[in-house]
Amino acid sequence: MLAFVLPLSGMAWLAVAPVQAQSVVTLYVTDPLTGIGIYGMDPVSYFTEPDPQQGRGDFEYIWQNVPWHFASAANRDIFKGSPEIYAPQFGGHGAMGVARGYVSDSNPAIYTVFKQRLYLFYSAANREAFLLAPDAAAIAAEANWVELSKDLSIR
Repeated sequence: MLAFVLPLSGMAWLAVAPVQAQSVVTLYVTDPLTGIGIYGMDPVSYFTEPDPQQGRGDFEYIWQNVPWHFASAANRDIFKGSPEIYAPQFGGHGAMGVARGYVSDSNPAIYTVFKQRLYLFYSAANREAFLLAPDAAAIAAEANWVELSKDLSIR
């Protein structure tokens, strides 16, 4: 609840108004200040480089109403051709959280590429838990994502 005091004719009045919570969790993980997908990381670079690369604004592509940044024009063009392959699974939300039935944040520096798909995780421990049984975790996450994603806003 939100409470505030308003002075009125020399008297203080206490006004209380209920505050409604709204979902701020979006279908795709974006930087909260810029709205750029997976915090501006180049999703193609997870597949092509030893370490993921930060994207650049001059190599931007809008997909699913989200701006995505790329380290190069070539990576941008590769993504354009097959965004479903290069975009992180579950919109970039923590894959192990989704496997366990909830939506969690992720850290774009904690990831794995499994069966040619990008999975992001909240923590190194979550990644390790996923990697103990990746097939089972991926299957559980896919099943849970169908319902979990229904409650997420597009943007």
